[in-house]
Amino acid sequence: MMNADHRESRRQFVGDMTRAVGVLAVGAVAGGVAGRSAIGQEMRWQIDPDRCVGCSRCATECVLDESAVKCVQCFDMCGYCDICTGYLDPNYTAVDTAAENQLCPTAAIERRFVEEKAGQKFYEYTIDPEACIGCGKCVKGCALMNGSLYLQVMQDKCVNCNECAISRACPTEAFLQVPAERPYLLKRQAQELLTNRPTPTNQSKALLHQVTLR
Repeated sequence: MMNADHRESRRQFVGDMTRAVGVLAVGAVAGGVAGRSAIGQEMRWQIDPDRCVGCSRCATECVLDESAVKCVQCFDMCGYCDICTGYLDPNYTAVDTAAENQLCPTAAIERRFVEEKAGQKFYEYTIDPEACIGCGKCVKGCALMNGSLYLQVMQDKCVNCNECAISRACPTEAFLQVPAERPYLLKRQAQELLTNRPTPTNQSKALLHQVTLR
């Protein structure tokens, strides 16, 4: 875990929390025929990241050939660690980008050196949504540390079935429906970081308009 000075330095490097949810903005309003609540409000399927345990069923149970569920990164929660448990396989033999040392089966996490301070190296981890299959292995690994990686249903890919096949298979009942105008969810910790900023930026305000606050 980084100290306050290192964390602030990382924030300056990566910019605003707009990047915290990766590709969420891309698919905010797209998708198939939407479900509706009892009062006629358009609803969308989404994952509660605080309930999700990365069981891998999102990758295998979706009716689509390629799951609509993808991993996203919350940079404000990330420690930018050299030894990242969400990136490195538990049996890694070297801290590098070699496929045999990566936890992700499709190499969907990109590792990039940021800086070195006081002999400690910091790396940025971003998700390639085209390569991600929603298996949740990185989510389970990251939970051992900061928990900045989590899964979300991408609304530009989801066809919004009346009864989501993944929701039926989810062991922790992490799937729920949220209003279509705010179709994404942040981890509660990320939400607190964003909403408690003394001077929110226009970008962070725009992000908050895309998520259902809890």
